Amino acid sequence: MNAASFSSLSADHQRLQALVGAWRGEEDVAATQWTDAGTATSEVLAEAQFGGLFVVQRYRQRRDGTISFGSHNVFGFDQQRKLVTMHQFDSMGFVPATPATGIWNGAELVLERSSPRGSARVTYIFDGDDTYRMRLQFKPPGSDVWQDMVSGVYRRVSPTLLSLALEAAGDTAGDIGGNQWNREELYDR
Repeated sequence: MNAASFSSLSADHQRLQALVGAWRGEEDVAATQWTDAGTATSEVLAEAQFGGLFVVQRYRQRRDGTISFGSHNVFGFDQQRKLVTMHQFDSMGFVPATPATGIWNGAELVLERSSPRGSARVTYIFDGDDTYRMRLQFKPPGSDVWQDMVSGVYRRVSPTLLSLALEAAGDTAGDIGGNQWNREELYDR
């Protein structure tokens, strides 16, 4: 199978490339049924896969110096339905029955997904090539009110600097919910 070249990607697939890179985030975490309110930092590494048809994003959140949450997100574009898709697998262990789906509105990407546990909405707002904002919200079953969960600002960093910062903090392999993340696997690409 031949991977698609970037020049042959649809404009919608090319827009996904805005997510690609190494990012460091400062986050505000709202009090929810899953966690207390506070602040967090995060590291995000996103790579284009299969010639840019998909973007695979690895995310780690730290609170009080400890990894508190992690996810692997796979972004794509469903050409038949004209929707951006995001399959998320995270340290909470819920298996998504369907991907989050959404559309671009200018520099803003909004994705939503529903399950018996409720609905989730994530919004990415790109403030140029080197900064984006993210807001994650939750709506319980039977409610019409979206509740903030996490919001943050993410700035592009060198993958090497991100790797060195993790190493300086003594993090050569992180444990998230019993799953080991090898630093070399994540950042030395």
